[in-house]
Formats: sequence, C-alpha cells, structure tokens
Amino acid sequence: MIRQNQRFLTQLYVLADAACMLLIFIAAFWIKFNSGLFPSAQTLPFRNYFMWGTVYSFISILIGFYVGFYTPRRKKSFSADILKVLQVHSISFLGLLSALYAAKELHISREFLVMFLILDVVFLLSYRYVLKTFLYRVRSKGYNRKYVLILGAGSVGRNFYENLLLHPELGYEVYGFLDDKREEHEFEHQHFKPILGKIGTLEETLRMHPIDEVIIALPLEAHGMYASIIAFCDNAGVKTLIIPDYFDVLPSRPFFDNFAGIPLINVRDIPLDEISNRLLKRTFDIVFSLIALILASPLMLFVVVGIKLTSPGPIIFSQERMGLNRRTFRMYKFRSMRVSDSIISDTKWTIENDPRRTKFGTFLRRTSLDEFPQFFNVLIGDMSVVGPRPERPYFVEQFKDEIPKYMVKHHIRPGITGWAQASGLRGDTSIKDRIDHDLFYLENWSFLFDLKIIWQTIYKGLVNRNAY
Repeated sequence: MIRQNQRFLTQLYVLADAACMLLIFIAAFWIKFNSGLFPSAQTLPFRNYFMWGTVYSFISILIGFYVGFYTPRRKKSFSADILKVLQVHSISFLGLLSALYAAKELHISREFLVMFLILDVVFLLSYRYVLKTFLYRVRSKGYNRKYVLILGAGSVGRNFYENLLLHPELGYEVYGFLDDKREEHEFEHQHFKPILGKIGTLEETLRMHPIDEVIIALPLEAHGMYASIIAFCDNAGVKTLIIPDYFDVLPSRPFFDNFAGIPLINVRDIPLDEISNRLLKRTFDIVFSLIALILASPLMLFVVVGIKLTSPGPIIFSQERMGLNRRTFRMYKFRSMRVSDSIISDTKWTIENDPRRTKFGTFLRRTSLDEFPQFFNVLIGDMSVVGPRPERPYFVEQFKDEIPKYMVKHHIRPGITGWAQASGLRGDTSIKDRIDHDLFYLENWSFLFDLKIIWQTIYKGLVNRNAY
C-alpha cells in the first residue's frame, strides 16, 4: 500500500541522501588531508573536491530514481535497501570515474575516492537501518497507524486481514468489514474484526469512523458497484485499493501497462524484457565466459586427457535441450557416460549410481566439471551464465502438463547455473521447487542477483552431493 505522504517522504529521502553524501565527501576530505592519519600532499583545492561531490550526489540521486530506490513502501525489507544502495552507488561511482576521466581531472586522490565510497555506503545504510528500526518500533506499539476498512468478508478479505496481523510493523489496523452477506459469513467471522454493515452503508461509515484507506475485496460479480464505491471514497478523501478476485493467478509483483488509454495488467513482468537489461546481461555473459574459458583451460585439458584415458568415444557430448522461446538447441558437456544410443540418452532420467556413467564421469558430475563446455553455448547465444537449467524436449512435454507454470521459464535464456542450483536443488530434488526458484529469478532478476548466484555456485555449489 502507498502512503498519503509518499511525495513528501520521497523528497525527504532525496534531500537527506544528498546532504549525507556531501557531508561524507567533506568528512573523507578531512580524514585524508587534514587528520594526519594519511600524510600526503593536497594536489587540488577543496572547492574542486566539493564540486565533484556535488556531481556525485546528483548522479546517485538520478540513478536512485531510475532503479526505484526512492519509492517508499512500508513493506520493504532492509536487505532490499542494502542491494539498492550497493547497486546505486556502484553505478554512480563508475559514473563519477567516467566524468573525472572526461574532464581530465587526473590529480584527484584515488585513496580519497575509495575512502569516500566506503564511508558513503556504510553511513547511508546505517542511517536507513536506524530509521527503519525506529519506525518498526513506533508502529508495533500502535503509533502512526492507518485505519483500514475492508469491503468483502469472504475468503479474499479474510486472507488480507490475516496477512496484516502477521505484520504489525507496517502500521495498518483493520477497523472492520462491510459485506452484503453478513449472515452467510457470520460463523466464519468469529475471530475477525466485526462486520459493521452492508456495502450500502459505506458513505455513512466513512463519515462516522476515522478510516484512512478502503480495501475492495469483493467477488467479480460485484464489479458494477466499484464506480460508486470509489466515488464515495474520493468524496470522503479516503484512498481506495482493489484486491482483484483473481489475484491468485497474478505474480507477486504484477506490472501495469497502458495501451491506447486502456490499462493492462501484465501477469508476467520480466525485467529482462527491457533492452538495457538484456544488453547488460549479454555483455556480462560474453566477458565472463571468455575469462572462465581462459582461466579454466588447464583444467579442461586435464578433463580431456582423463576422458580419453578412461573410456573410448568422443570427448564432447551434445544433447538437444529446450531454450529461449521454446526453441531447441544442442547443449555441450564433457562426456561422463559410456557411449550409448542417443534415443535412450534423450529419454532416460539420470539416477544416482547410474550404470552408464564412467568412474571418471562420476568425478566430473560431482565437481560439475562436465558443464564447462556450456560456456561455448553462452558465447554462441543459446545460453546465459545464469538462468533456469534447460531440459530435454521429451521431459518438457511431460512436465508442462504435470507442473503449473513450468513453461514460463522459457521466457529467458537457460543458464549454466541458476537460483535453484545455487540453493542446492540439483539431482533428485523436487522439480516443482526448482520451477518456483526459476520463476522467482525470472520475476526478480537484477545484475546483483546474478552475481549472488554465481558466488553461491562457486562457494557451495560446484561440489554437490545431489549432482549426478
């Protein structure tokens, strides 16, 4: 839900952040050049540093608006703030370095810049943490409350009420319900706030009680009442929010679009639909894959020799997989099994202690070394470094009817590793759990999320007891 003072809070955050960044710039200047802790010659006057501090503040605020950092929400975790602060100030710092290079400002202290970046991130996160903790405690004690009236005492309205009870720190309190079928819901409603009356009493209820927001949780057949309900709320100066009766088919963060003046709900908003995001991810894929192949070339040579010495047959195994937009491609791996009929290989599920696997192949599977040729798939454009793992068409045909939303993962390129794999879901683990992780990744993609998955894969995912 959105606060009535959203614009004021946004302006307050922007001013506070700008002031903090300038103060930190000054503090970093004093620590570097005046405190005596870092003896060095000051090659530029203070006004030059202050000017670049102002430029940095301006850049970071623009980036903050672009990535949604200044969108105040009550239900926004501190971990989300951490990711946004790191994202905003990493990009802003690169922007500042680019501006310094373009202006040929070569005499600014590098030590000062690094010190400023560290102090900036630490201080901004600290003050936001203190503010969030303060608001949490204030709202948990009943202060700064917003009173909510729910229209509809059915399952949708009750579910919303129960969710609010789980989060007292959000500062919302349900005043009561209005529903035309009071008798029908009375038994189920014993442990909820009271049903104050029928929908027709809304105008009187808003006049008699201190309601801040009205939540419409009515069934689809009540759609004809929406216009009058919203009009009553507008006349009373009360904000109106609608929970669609079909909310269970929507993603956690639906995207609202506009076509020829008609509002549309995009039930599957994918960040990688944005050209800028796709370009960033593709550039990273190419650079990362080239570096990985160069660094891993001695290890790959060892694998090649190991395969040739332990079993006859080709070094590389290729198999048809389904990828972006349901198109098939040949995925490459180091061969870990004995040469067998390709039809059997394409239709048989790999199991633990699979008799088709060689001893050296078992080692390759356990250490994930068999996956390294897929970096060539990334360079070709069939795969990404991070994304949902691709499956064989034979199994896709089975899973798409058995597992809800299974085919959604094909909206983006498949990956060498993914959120499911980095979370330990490999081998004989739940396909549904893997798909849930894939959908979460698809709807919440960010460049930092990719880096997190790569780190988790390297740190704890390369050697995995579930990998076979």
